Amino acid sequence: MARNPERRTSLLDAAIQVLADEGARGLTFRAVDARAGVPTGTSSNYFRDRDQLLSQVADRIFVRLTPAPGVIDAALLPTPSRALVVELMRQLAQRLAAERTCYLGLFELRLEAARRPELRTQLTKVLRADLDLNIRLHVDSGMPGDADTVRLLYFALTGLLFDHFTVPELHGDRDLDDLIETVVTRIVPEV
Repeated sequence: MARNPERRTSLLDAAIQVLADEGARGLTFRAVDARAGVPTGTSSNYFRDRDQLLSQVADRIFVRLTPAPGVIDAALLPTPSRALVVELMRQLAQRLAAERTCYLGLFELRLEAARRPELRTQLTKVLRADLDLNIRLHVDSGMPGDADTVRLLYFALTGLLFDHFTVPELHGDRDLDDLIETVVTRIVPEV
């Protein structure tokens, strides 16, 4: 297996783009090589099989979606409140919009995980760690609500953002920021 970390990252980013544009069925080593602009056969030197590629794509997506160091700490500086949760959810939506390809790739991975137990195990691990971190940050920072509040926000915003990125006309002329505020207001208790 090849050991160039920059090349591996470039191939993973190309794989994410292929997933977002062509779906999981279009994710082949040849498609990744073409998207990355490297010679045919390059990606097969970095990943032993498609399952390993899919698994590492899951990890890479979360690396790309993770805020820069210090961003979370700075975001949690204001006094905990429902209004702050609204603002944090809006920032999350903006971050995901900036990484739309990753978010769509993640949904493709979720669908593929329904058919691939190894991927399901890896994706569950990654998603569980992310959810646990969000619960811990929410509770430890004194935000209104509890662990179930975070779970409900996760469920609601996952669906809302999936609609926003795949069928944006579904909600008519409703502004995403307004929809986020409605979700948070209905789920997060007033302090």
